[in-house]
Amino acid sequence: MPRLAASLAVLLFIGLAPEVHGQRAACQDGRVTPAGSSLSYACSNVDFLGHLSLNEMGGGGNVEGNDIWGWTDPDTGKEYALVGLENGTSFVDVSDPTSPVYLGRLPTRTFNITWRDIKVYEDHAFIVSEAEGHGMQVFDLTQLRGVTAPVTFSAAAIYDGFGSSHNVAINEASGFAYAVGSAGGTQTGCSTGLHMVNIQTPTAPTFAGCFDGDGYTHDVQCVTYDGPDTDYTGREICFASNGGFGDDFDRYAVVDVTDKSNPTLITQMLYPTAGYAHQGWLTEDSRYFIANDELDETAFGDRTRTLVFDVSDLDDAEFLDAYDHGTRASDHNMYIRERFVYASNYTSGLRILDTQEIESGSDDVLSTVAFFDTFPFSEEAGFQGTWSNYPFFESGIVIVNDISGGLFILDPQLDDIPPVSTEEETVAAASRLQAAFPNPTSGRTTLTLTLDQAQEVSVVVYDALGRRVATLFEGALGAEAARSLVFDGSGRPAGLYVVRAVGETFSETQRIV
Repeated sequence: MPRLAASLAVLLFIGLAPEVHGQRAACQDGRVTPAGSSLSYACSNVDFLGHLSLNEMGGGGNVEGNDIWGWTDPDTGKEYALVGLENGTSFVDVSDPTSPVYLGRLPTRTFNITWRDIKVYEDHAFIVSEAEGHGMQVFDLTQLRGVTAPVTFSAAAIYDGFGSSHNVAINEASGFAYAVGSAGGTQTGCSTGLHMVNIQTPTAPTFAGCFDGDGYTHDVQCVTYDGPDTDYTGREICFASNGGFGDDFDRYAVVDVTDKSNPTLITQMLYPTAGYAHQGWLTEDSRYFIANDELDETAFGDRTRTLVFDVSDLDDAEFLDAYDHGTRASDHNMYIRERFVYASNYTSGLRILDTQEIESGSDDVLSTVAFFDTFPFSEEAGFQGTWSNYPFFESGIVIVNDISGGLFILDPQLDDIPPVSTEEETVAAASRLQAAFPNPTSGRTTLTLTLDQAQEVSVVVYDALGRRVATLFEGALGAEAARSLVFDGSGRPAGLYVVRAVGETFSETQRIV
């Protein structure tokens, strides 16, 4: 949820979730009704296993939920949900998913607030909040072993290099944490970009560096890169969602943070109709970055979109296409495991998408293969319903935190979903939209479009704010016919423009400066 937007989330449905801890309820005929519950949930290929309300997890009053993460005890194999609440972080044993057990809570360090975020490294949870002066709490998760009655826990350490932070990401391969949207604290100079912390000794975190060269960062994923762009193999690369208020435009950025004292911006990725570049995650082969815009539904009346970027060449990463869910819900956090995207889309709940569609030649770049709607009261855009999910347990269960409904433990049924077949006639990927020349330009620039088969084509130019500024072509083109397209930038503001060509079997983009 973006800063300053929480005031819009005025409809609370505390107490309307099922008053039942758990009992498997299969998704049948598009619905699930848990035993003992008065509510029925829309679903497809996802079974209900268990639930705890916010009150049952130490919430109390009108406290709402927010982020969620998971931990698997390496000694016992037990699985735990780390559940963010306005008043702290709750810990739930979900090893028996139909009988979840609340173990206790780590209170917020300062005061109750909507935003809290949790990640895990080396059996420790790292917890940040937008509450002023909160810093980063470090919690030793091994304290959960053997707990038989709810405990009020204490942090093992506090990092005060920043005071507040919207979010935190961890690269478990390198042992560095990346706080984003931070302010205050003992270290200055990071602004609201990447605040880098060495957590290789979890209980003694130390400041490592800053990257503030691309404005406000709302969320980030940082990895030790092993993708197709061999120029960056072994480098530590961050994929940042830079959706800050006051920027000229929202975008996603790729940053090399290998040298913490001298991080460098590799590229920016723009996309049409940008409302708020919120969050994203790499596919497991690192070829694509799948992302979400949190405010395009409320700002422009768009239906729910999931954005797909081609990042196989990090220096020339670019927007590929957007998947239309056909719903109106605002989208929020999502993660990728194997071929599936697990997206928390506020009022439409957990949506599971198949990434194999990207290269299948299908009209849709992704496809919805399963869902469970944790919020049956509305499907309108806005900030109610599910905040986030965690799909990385070996057991295959997925835990979901609903802002008003609490913890849901779900069991996606994905084994019988067949792989997407790729039709030979749509695989041919000849370069269709050649680079603009001259580029950069202060006047007219020319692009050339060549097709491998006849089809209807639209070629549109967008400015940096995602606004359509020109249509270069719309209509039918024959196969192998090279078509010259001219964009006249004379008299237009200087800056970055994106040309998007969309046909029946392809979509491509080029940038003009």
